Amino acid sequence: MTKEKRNLPPRSVEIYDTTLRDGAQAAEISFSVIDKIRIAERLAEIGIHYIEGGWPGANPRDDEFFRKMRSRKIGRTRLVAFGSTVNPKNRPESDPAVRALLQAGTGAVTIVGKSWDLHLKKALRIGRERNLEIIGSTLSYLRPRVDRLFFDAEHFFDGYRENPDYALETIRAAAGAGADAVVLCDTNGGTLPFELAEIFTRARAAISVPLGIHTHNDSELAVANTLAAVRLGAVQVQGTINGIGERCGNANLISIIPALKLKLGVDCVSDRALTRLSEVSHFVDEILNQVPNRHQPYVGANAFAHKGGMHISAVERHSPTYEHVDPGKIGNRRKVLVSDQSGRSTVVAKAREYGIRLKAEDPRTGELLRELKELEKEGFLFEGAEGSFELILRRAIEGKKKYFRLHGFRVINEKRTESEPVISEATIMVDVNGKVEHTAALGNGPVNALDNALRKALEKFYPPLSDIRLEDYKVRVLSEKEGTAAPVRVLIESSDGKKNWGTVGVSRNIIEASWQALVDSLEFKLRNVAGKSGKIKK
Repeated sequence: MTKEKRNLPPRSVEIYDTTLRDGAQAAEISFSVIDKIRIAERLAEIGIHYIEGGWPGANPRDDEFFRKMRSRKIGRTRLVAFGSTVNPKNRPESDPAVRALLQAGTGAVTIVGKSWDLHLKKALRIGRERNLEIIGSTLSYLRPRVDRLFFDAEHFFDGYRENPDYALETIRAAAGAGADAVVLCDTNGGTLPFELAEIFTRARAAISVPLGIHTHNDSELAVANTLAAVRLGAVQVQGTINGIGERCGNANLISIIPALKLKLGVDCVSDRALTRLSEVSHFVDEILNQVPNRHQPYVGANAFAHKGGMHISAVERHSPTYEHVDPGKIGNRRKVLVSDQSGRSTVVAKAREYGIRLKAEDPRTGELLRELKELEKEGFLFEGAEGSFELILRRAIEGKKKYFRLHGFRVINEKRTESEPVISEATIMVDVNGKVEHTAALGNGPVNALDNALRKALEKFYPPLSDIRLEDYKVRVLSEKEGTAAPVRVLIESSDGKKNWGTVGVSRNIIEASWQALVDSLEFKLRNVAGKSGKIKK
């Protein structure tokens, strides 16, 4: 296909992320509240237009998330509360689920409703007309009470195939009740691109309200179907980071965004945000304690890896010979051309994010690059440990002193009788500006005991450390073949109530790896409190 035929007229598409709601329905995936907050903040940083935070009233975790997000600043990004049309037995004004949506305080709400009459017969057990009434009354009630109102037409494509007239009636009802956009959902993920194109075109002719698209990946076509819908006029694209979701997953925004931006010329995120796409993809994997897919399109470690000699020779002369896009535009890199200079540029760019002035030719840049490569060989990974990464940068460039030094620690686990729980005790000796502090503490596990002992030793010198809470703790075995002797990576998430950060440690001893991450967590806090002066006020 020629370039002229592929290009679309200049226009924008809004990106609607449902990682925290639809993505959370994937098997073996569970977000804590702090996980959801950190992901939402990272998505806001790259300018995602809408973030669907969850289903208010469905579980305490989502309610807490919406409550905590009220005090968080996420720029122009809009947080969305998700819910369904009212219970057929209720009126909107008395429906608890509708009340919970409004109490979430997001200002933007998405309502899902049935567009396939099979579900009316088998699931809801109501008539077609009653379903239309429910759609209309739910949206009409919400319309004056929210700023943005979206309708997800669940199973629209399946419903259209069986009863096209009724499927169209459902979206007409939503449009007539004031929906700002009607989103056509391929909920079962079985629609083929040519089918989607035909049905989408007829839906577009049926209503004047803007259309969006929400696809699932059961036929490995979620991304293709989404792009087909955009070419036909969809102005909102729904999906998840890395395509996580129920069954085979949702449409993968990590593939959709660069395809829209680089291949179709559609404005959806800024050029700068696009360069952070790889970082965001890996960040979510790390939060989920998952190994990133090295072969994932656009952002995978091997997405631009060249092994064949002929390929390498050609790509070095002219990269488009074996690369469909410039990897740098999405924050990835070409493996065969990982030159010292390109690595230096990456370090310089990261330093700039932390307000550190650094030039590529500075000898410290080369030293830092070598250190990072050695740490990566050992198993360190910094996508979800931005606190540790910033510390490494500042230690190498600014050369500031340590706030404390370890003389040693000891951790004892003791089970006195079979019926009693294990007792964990940690003893620690640290040096703070020439003063040696020797203390001990109990915990509900060896890591907790070590954390308590370290805090106990340091808080008298550095009161700001009392603000820190350990929000999450993850362990990943780095070599399955070595069994219990394998090295492990520990990722710790910390918060002081205002800011969240991750730190990492790697060792063959899980206690030592935990210690590394704990120390980085406290030092990150201290460095941020001290600022340029390097001094902590007591």
